[in-house]
Order: sequence, then C-alpha cells, then structure tokens
Amino acid sequence: MARKGSRLVWRDGNCIELLENGGEFFPALCSDIDEAQASVHLETYIFNLDDTGRKVLKHLHAACQRGVKVRVVIDGFGSYENAPEVARQLEEMGAQVRIYRPEPAGLGRFRFRLSRLRRLHRKVTVVDNRIGFVGGINIIDDLEDVPDDGQGPKPRFDFAVRVRGPIVQDLAKAQGLLWVRMAWRRRDDWGEFYERIKGWRQRRARALAKAQPRFEPGMRATVLLRDNLRFRQTIENVYIHALETATHDALIANSYFFPGRRLKAALRRAAQRGVRVRLLLQGRAEYALQYRACRSMYQRVLAGGIEIYEYQPSYLHAKVAVIDGCAMVGSSNMDPFSLLLARETNVFISDEGFAAELKDALERELANSCNRVTEETNARHSWLDRVCDDVSHFLLKIGVALTGHASEY
Repeated sequence: MARKGSRLVWRDGNCIELLENGGEFFPALCSDIDEAQASVHLETYIFNLDDTGRKVLKHLHAACQRGVKVRVVIDGFGSYENAPEVARQLEEMGAQVRIYRPEPAGLGRFRFRLSRLRRLHRKVTVVDNRIGFVGGINIIDDLEDVPDDGQGPKPRFDFAVRVRGPIVQDLAKAQGLLWVRMAWRRRDDWGEFYERIKGWRQRRARALAKAQPRFEPGMRATVLLRDNLRFRQTIENVYIHALETATHDALIANSYFFPGRRLKAALRRAAQRGVRVRLLLQGRAEYALQYRACRSMYQRVLAGGIEIYEYQPSYLHAKVAVIDGCAMVGSSNMDPFSLLLARETNVFISDEGFAAELKDALERELANSCNRVTEETNARHSWLDRVCDDVSHFLLKIGVALTGHASEY
C-alpha cells in the first residue's frame, strides 16, 4: 500500500482535488454521500454534534434510507463527549458504528496507560470504493472554539483532498482491515465470526474489481499509513527522504511541530545545502503545552537557516507540505503523538501542478496572515515566557520517554 518492502508503491492515474477548510470540504463530502449507491465508510478523530456534525449525520441518514451501507469509526478520546450520542444516532438510522478505544467512565478516565495514547487520528472517508477523502479536517464546524478578536471568528486553516483513482482502493483496504481488527477485538462469538470472515479476501477482491472505474492518465500518488505494526515510520521516512533529495524549496505547514532527531537533522541538512526551508506554524495556541514546547526550539531551528512563520487569524490545523514538485496532505503532525502513537493517513502526490496549487494557497497565507519569526523577534520574549517554553519542552520530552522512544527525541 504505502510501502512494499522498503519501496513506496506509487499509483498512476489519480484525479486529486485540493479542498481548503471546511467551507470546501463539507459540501464536497455531503454531495458525494448523497450520490452514494452502495457504501460510505467514514473515519474521524473528532465528531462534534454542532451544526456541521448534525448536517453530516443528516446526509448519512438519507444514505441509510436509500439502502446504502454506512460504516462510521470515531475515536474514543477525540470524540469523548459526543461518542455515545453520535453512536446512538447512527445506530438508530441503521448505520454500523464502532468507537476506537473507548474512554473508560468515571475515575478510570484519569488513569494513565500507554495504550490510551494510541488513537485513531486519521480522517478518511471512502464512498462506493470510488471516491476518497483524506486530510486533517475533523467533523467539526470551522468556527467552533476558535479565537475571536472582536471582528468575528476566522475558520481553522486546514486542508483535505478528494481523490478518485487507484489509491482509493488502498484507502478502502486500510479501512477494511481496521474494521475487521476492531470486530476481532470485540468478538465473543468466534464461530459466527469465523464464518463471516472466511473467504473475506476473495469477496472483497471481487467487490473492488467490480467497483474499480477506468481513468485517463492522471496524477501519481501513494497512500502513507502510520500504525503500530507494519507502518511505524512510513510517514516520517517519506518526509526525511523528500527533504534529503530536495533541491530548491520545502514549505511545510504543521499545527503541532515537535519532530524527532532524524527529522530535525533532515530539515537542517536541507537548509545547509541551499534549499529554502520554511515552516508555517501556529501563532495562536490551541493547546498551550504543545505550542510552547514548539516555541522553545525556535532559536535552534532559526540558527540552522530555516525560516519560521506563525499563522495569526485563527488556529492552524493543517498538516501539509510542498517539497519541490511533490505535495503531502493528511492527518499526521510532526510531533510524537502522530509519529509514535496514532493511526494516521497521508497522501503523497508527485505532480507539479497539484504541488503548485497547494504552494500558492500556503504562499497566500504567508503573505497576508503570518508573522515571520526571526532571531531578533524571538529574543524579545520575556524571561518568564522563555521559562514556560522550556518547561513545556521538558514536560513533553518526559511524555515521549514514557513511550519508550526518548532516544529518538
């Protein structure tokens, strides 16, 4: 899928559309759900019951009424407050729903276990095994819980892609494997389970072959997964390889930036070779610990010849990059949560036209919505700010140590 042995498996002939923010993402998603004839399989970290969440549920309900098979997987931590009610509504409309690692009730929620940090952070939807959506956008309203400076709130800055073509089958396969795995973990009737799973591969192969449409030559792309078994470092390795082979430009937008030693070294080496390396990071702290831990690294990053820009209008939630003629869009941050623990899905696209489109969108925000951080501006932070930044960095490194990966950070 994303890797076969040590090589990426590229798929040619894909049609990939860039979607910016929920304003473009949700109309496209709901329209394709309305056109679904056989199946909708949606996975998300957060499923809010705000206006946007209720709208998505309405379209899923209509699909169920048409006889479409609807499956939904939501993360038990990211959707903690809404998971029971979302699951109830989905089950009432006839959809199948599973909660990934449900959070314990009562005081059990405050008991630390490493397994509780292994979340479903990816945001993937596949419709009729023909159309896929991948990105960083949760089922949550763009304006929910965002800053308001008195001139009205601004939407989160985020991206997703709508894809058609061969990589949709890779997305569907990843969803199917997780669905079966979750069923296996919950199973208490092994006889019935064995009968249902027997011949599953053959049935699925026939279904995918039947659903596979014909496409004209299109974009070259690959699906990148991160899990805790086969694809532990796939996304990180691709970032590193792209940076190591870059010749002129690397523009990375990431909401939570706390990379490990290998990724930091690759960024620094690229800048030393003359590649222009720019980081577009949060300027508004959605989570203070992560924001301050990131900021504590600014002086060292700047000293390596890397440019830093902070996004100001609202929260930056994007996880995208343009490195020379390739583009990355997905759910994975450059932090320990994404790179060491969570299930993530990115799409890596080798197409100069698509890369230029994404780069134009990022350049627009760099010019109009960002403050550049320099060694001079960074040095103006008060001593108290610097202490808070360093303490946050230390606390986050302790958290990494608890995962057993301290040497990587």
